[in-house]
Amino acid sequence: MTHSTSTAVAPYASVPALSRGRLYPEQGMVERDAFQRDRDRIIHCGAFRRLQYKTQVFVYHEGENFRTRLTHSLEVAQIARSVSRSLGLNEDLAEALALAHDLGHTPFGHAGEDALKVCMKDYQGFDHNAQSLRILTRLEHRYLDFDGLNLTWETLEGLVKHNGPLITPTRTSDSLPLAIKEYAGLHDLDLHSYAGPEAQVAALADDIAYNAHDIDDGLKAGLFQARDLLDVPLIGPILAEVSGARPDLEISRLVYETVRRLITAMVYDLLSETRRRVAEDRPQCVNDVRANHRPVVSFSAEMAENDRAFKNFLFPNMYRHYKVNRMTSKARRVVRDLFGLLLDEPRLLPPDWQRGCDGPHSPKTARRVADYIAGMTDRFALDEHSRLFDPSVKP
Repeated sequence: MTHSTSTAVAPYASVPALSRGRLYPEQGMVERDAFQRDRDRIIHCGAFRRLQYKTQVFVYHEGENFRTRLTHSLEVAQIARSVSRSLGLNEDLAEALALAHDLGHTPFGHAGEDALKVCMKDYQGFDHNAQSLRILTRLEHRYLDFDGLNLTWETLEGLVKHNGPLITPTRTSDSLPLAIKEYAGLHDLDLHSYAGPEAQVAALADDIAYNAHDIDDGLKAGLFQARDLLDVPLIGPILAEVSGARPDLEISRLVYETVRRLITAMVYDLLSETRRRVAEDRPQCVNDVRANHRPVVSFSAEMAENDRAFKNFLFPNMYRHYKVNRMTSKARRVVRDLFGLLLDEPRLLPPDWQRGCDGPHSPKTARRVADYIAGMTDRFALDEHSRLFDPSVKP
C-alpha cells in the first residue's frame, strides 16, 4: 500500500530522512518513510486496540456515547495533523505521537492510575507516560528480532518529553520513572531538552480535545447544565453568542456548535502564538527547537489562563461530581484488590504473565503485575475481579 507523504515545509520541522534512527537498525522502505511506519505500527498494536474499552471519565458500561481513550486519541490526532499542516510541520510524526500518547493509561482513567501508583510506591512507582514507553519498547511482542515496536528516536523522544524537559536544574535523572531511565540508558533521548515541534503540537492538541469532549460528555451525563458554563471564560461568551443568535436551538446543536467554536478559537490562538514565537526565536532547524529556552509551540498567556479557568470549573463539577466519585471509588478498589492478590499469589496470573515473576512480593513480580493490570480494559478488569473474588463466577 502506498501512503501519501507528509509535506513539511518549515525549516525547523522534523524530517524523516534525517531521523536519528531506531534502537535496532532496520532497512528503509520506498513506499513509507520512517514516521509513517511508526504511525502504522502504533495503529496495529494490541495496546492501541484496547484503548477502545478504556475510559476517559466514564467507565465503558455507563454509556456508548461517551469518549473512550481510543476516540480521544483519534480526536487528538485530527487536531495535531491540522495544526501541523498549518505550521508546515511533519503531520505523520504529530499523528503518531497523538495516537501513542495514552497507550500507558490504566483501566478506569486517572482513578486506576492513582490506585496503581499507591500499590507500586515501594516498587519504584508507576507513571502512565513511562508505561507508554514501556509498552512501545518492551511489552508489545510482534517482531522476530526485538521486543516492542522499535520506533524512531523522534517518536520516542516526543512521547516522553511532550510536556517539556525531564531533567532540569531542579530535577535529576535519579527521580525519573524506571522505564524512562532504563530506556535512556540504551538510547539517549536528550532528556534535558525540549521535544521537537510535532510533539509540542500533539501535547496542546491533547488539551484542546480534552476541553472540547469534557464539555460534551459532562452535559450528556447531566453532571452540569449549559447555563452553568456562562460565567466560565472563553466557553461562556461562545455559548452566549450561539444561544443569543439562535435562542430556539435544541441542546444537542447548541452544544455541538459551542464545542466546534471552542476548538476553532483554541487552534487559532495556538497558531497565532506559535507563529509569534517562531518570529521571535527564529529556529532554523529542529534542534534549535529542542535547545530553545521555552516551547516554540504554545497558547498565548490569555488562552493559557482560559484553559486553567475551564479546568477549575471541570474539577468540582465533573471530575469530583458525586456520581463520578462513586464509580472511581469502585475502580480504585478493583485495582487494589487485583494488585494485592496477584502480588501475593503470582501463580494466579495467566502463564504468559507468570514469566518474569520470581516469587510473591518481589520487585520483578510487582512490575509484572502492574504491567498486567495497566494493560487491562475496564471491562476485562471488572471481569477479572469477578473471576478472582466472586466464588459464584468460574475462574
